[in-house]
Amino acid sequence: MVITANPFIDETRIYSLNDRLPAKGRYVLYLMQQSQRTRFNHALEYAVQRANALKLPLLTVTGLMESYPEATWRHYQFMLEGLCDVQKNLKTRKIGFRILKGIPSEVALGLAGEAALIVCDRGYLRHQRSWRQEIATSAPCPVIEVESDAVVPVECASIKREYAARTLRPKIERLLDRYLVGLSATPVEVPFPPTLLTKGGIDPSRGLPKSFNVDRCVAPVNRFKGGEQEAQKRLDRFVSETLSRYATHRNKPEENAISEISPYLHFGQLSPLDAALAASHGGISCPEAVAVFIEELVVRRELAINYTWFEPDYDTFEAAAPAWAQETLAARGMAQDLYTREELTACNTHDTYWNAAMAEMVHTGFMHNYMRMYWGKKILEWSHDAKEAYETALYLNNRYFLDGRDPNSYAGVGWTFGLHDRAWPQQPGFGKVRSMKASGLKRKCNIQGYVQRVEALVREGSGHDSEPPAAR
Repeated sequence: MVITANPFIDETRIYSLNDRLPAKGRYVLYLMQQSQRTRFNHALEYAVQRANALKLPLLTVTGLMESYPEATWRHYQFMLEGLCDVQKNLKTRKIGFRILKGIPSEVALGLAGEAALIVCDRGYLRHQRSWRQEIATSAPCPVIEVESDAVVPVECASIKREYAARTLRPKIERLLDRYLVGLSATPVEVPFPPTLLTKGGIDPSRGLPKSFNVDRCVAPVNRFKGGEQEAQKRLDRFVSETLSRYATHRNKPEENAISEISPYLHFGQLSPLDAALAASHGGISCPEAVAVFIEELVVRRELAINYTWFEPDYDTFEAAAPAWAQETLAARGMAQDLYTREELTACNTHDTYWNAAMAEMVHTGFMHNYMRMYWGKKILEWSHDAKEAYETALYLNNRYFLDGRDPNSYAGVGWTFGLHDRAWPQQPGFGKVRSMKASGLKRKCNIQGYVQRVEALVREGSGHDSEPPAAR
């Protein structure tokens, strides 16, 4: 699909993080961390444009750290698969690329001494913001941050935390025409000379080094392969085969009429702008479906970004649950069935539908969107107290989902406890928080068909051993 694009980058995506004067250097340095792609990457194209203006080559670097918060072998493998595509595509464009072991900020600062300018992409979580601030404080040269993983830049959409989609939606909708603009690649004028790079670095095609101290108990999966090439295939297939049914069938888990692009959005292997434009151009015959998809992809996703950006304690029960929810949850009646975290992980509950959803998560790194809501609500119902339920749901979400550890994770889990929602009539086990029941699943969809689909997925297995193969 051909989408009209230009090299122009809206100035509101660009932020100066320090007031250093331009430095003499051997290259422009781009720290690729959130936006791990070469297509529709505003930070990358801005770095190319600045390098061209300075008549310098561009070096792109990624820091691979052992102790990335809550990441497991599953997450590392998916990311490294994506970085294989990045490496190949940057080489074609004559842009230098290295993956170096270390915390991203330390990796960037280790190369800052010979950089005329440092460009960072924008991340929305606490540790990501801390890394960029550390670079800005310590680098001897200007540090510029470019936002490329929200369609509408987070601080342009709103200057405060929004409490519901209905309050953010009109603010985003009036800006869509400005920001729904394709981005073309800028030709590189000064090729990166290989002599500027010392030997070393991590080869993503060799997988995760065995020397890395990483939680290897959660194995990679074969349902999803990382990379922008695979992301584009899934996006194209969704637009051509599934989008027309999205508005009417997205909440039917047995049909799987969803995009399945969230892992690629999380790792920055797919631009949300790219996905929005593809749906808009490819869904001319189904405008209702396009509107619903844009609501989920832009409004709801960027409501989650708004939450993590403006709420410092976004990963706590106290921040997620509104006062009315905390009050009524504290006084709720207890369910007869209570399960430990270990029993939940083992899919060992009395609820066949919940067990299937958990099995989909554990074995494939994904779960149908509608079942995620049911999954979270049952953890709340089956826990001793609401705070314990929140911590369990967030732990499982971030450990097993490929798209875990994301703004959508914190907002999605928080929704279970009343975040971005309203009070409902009092229910045992839920207080005034919205409830979900197995009878509702039976009424709204062919839930047994979903169970059978998950059973088939589990039979296929992950395709990986419990330990990674030796480096080749």
